[in-house]
Amino acid sequence: MSTDENQAAPRRPWMLQLGIGVLLVVACGAFAGMGLFMYNMGRDMSNMTQAVEQMTRDVHSMAGNMNGMAADMLRMGDSMVNGQKRMGDDFAQVAADMRTMTGGMASMSRDMGIMGGQIANMNVNMAAMNQAMHRMSGDMALMRHDIHKFTEPEQIMMPFLR
Repeated sequence: MSTDENQAAPRRPWMLQLGIGVLLVVACGAFAGMGLFMYNMGRDMSNMTQAVEQMTRDVHSMAGNMNGMAADMLRMGDSMVNGQKRMGDDFAQVAADMRTMTGGMASMSRDMGIMGGQIANMNVNMAAMNQAMHRMSGDMALMRHDIHKFTEPEQIMMPFLR
C-alpha cells in the first residue's frame, strides 16, 4: 500500500469530529433540559390538579352553605310573614279592647254624672237632716227643762217657796 492509498481512505476531519462532539453535548444538554422541563411540568400539573381538587371541595362546601343560607332565609321569610300576621291580629285585638275600654269609659262617665247628681241630692238631704237635728236638739233642751221640772214637782205646785 502506498501512501496515496492511506490518504485516500476517508478520514474524518477533526472539525467534523469536534462538531459531532459538540452536537452530542448539546443533544445531551437538550435531553437533560427536556427531562427537567417534563419533571417540573409534571410536578406543576400535580400541584394544579390538587388545587383544582381543593377548589372543587371548597365550591361543594360553599354550595352546601348557600343551600343552608337559602333554607334559613326561607324560614326567616316565613317567620316574618307569620309574625306580621300575628302582630296584625294582636293590633286588631288591641283596637277591639280599646273600643271596649272607650265604651266602658263613656259608661263610667255617665255613671259618675248620675252619681254626682245623687251626691248633690244626698247633700241636700244631709242639710235637711242637720236642720232637723238642730231642731231636735233644741226640743231636747226644752224637754230637759221640763223633765227637770217634773223631777221636782213641789216647785211646780208651790213656786213661791223658792
